[in-house]
Amino acid sequence: MPKRKIVIGDVHGHYEALSYLLDFISPVEEDEVYFLGDLIDRGPHSAQVVRLVIENNYQCLRGNHEQMLLDAIGSGRIIPDLFQNWMYAGGYTTMMSYNDKIPPEHLEWMGNLPIYLDLGDIFLVHAGLDPNLRLEQQTEKQCCWIREEFHNISEPYFPDKLIVTGHTITFTFPKVRSGQIVGGMGWIAIETGVYHPRSGWLTALDTEQNMVYQVHAQTKQKRTCPLMQILVVYPNNNRAPSLK
Repeated sequence: MPKRKIVIGDVHGHYEALSYLLDFISPVEEDEVYFLGDLIDRGPHSAQVVRLVIENNYQCLRGNHEQMLLDAIGSGRIIPDLFQNWMYAGGYTTMMSYNDKIPPEHLEWMGNLPIYLDLGDIFLVHAGLDPNLRLEQQTEKQCCWIREEFHNISEPYFPDKLIVTGHTITFTFPKVRSGQIVGGMGWIAIETGVYHPRSGWLTALDTEQNMVYQVHAQTKQKRTCPLMQILVVYPNNNRAPSLK
């Protein structure tokens, strides 16, 4: 069986759904597994998710929720206003999962997460890229947080790479149903909102075979299909992203 590159969207503390998804995908030693960031917050088991990713040596990006955690407590002391912002964004569930004490090695691990990964013909980033900046100018501000400016680009950022992102739940795009994947000019978004009551789907994309794997956090339903069956082209663009 050919080696697979499996990219998993925002987990947000949903350890059980992630475990079901990994069992469903059944990655072997030759496969490469990547996470797009936002392992933590909102769901009940962020600590367990982080441990699973670390113990399996899976590659992971920094998402805006890891960035909020680092901004709030990464220096070794609490920054009150940033801590409150993080709590409001779901950080309280992360603290509860760690019994209010995040190990220094987990903080160090999050602090060393890259803000993007270039896999050759596939480029992974949590939120997107600023189309007005060169790659070397992109910071966590763009890579972890950007939305509309990236999604509305009129030409692909890379002529020879497909960008895969999380961050923005796909059903927030026009005419997109929960669980569907969205594609625009040179990008695909696979964050299907595992924590959100309107969705519940956790998604993984095999970028080598263009296959999608999904599990539902509440119903435990599992499904897989070719990417093109559930891909919706973002209405501001008029052609699908370039696939192999």
